[in-house]
Amino acid sequence: MEKKLVRPWDNRMLFGVCAGIGKYFNVDATIIRLIFAFLLFSGVGLLGYLVAALIIPNESVLD
Repeated sequence: MEKKLVRPWDNRMLFGVCAGIGKYFNVDATIIRLIFAFLLFSGVGLLGYLVAALIIPNESVLD
């Protein structure tokens, strides 16, 4: 089975980016959210999150 990076509908807070990345790398989404929150202070976190929200497809698109 091929792994695909998608934004799932479950465990979603805003756009599901952190939940999707956590699911893809088999890491708790809370850890990914903390990393994005830390990067938010440098300005890269918000930009990276928005770009990821635009390019990572929703889970229902691939079903």
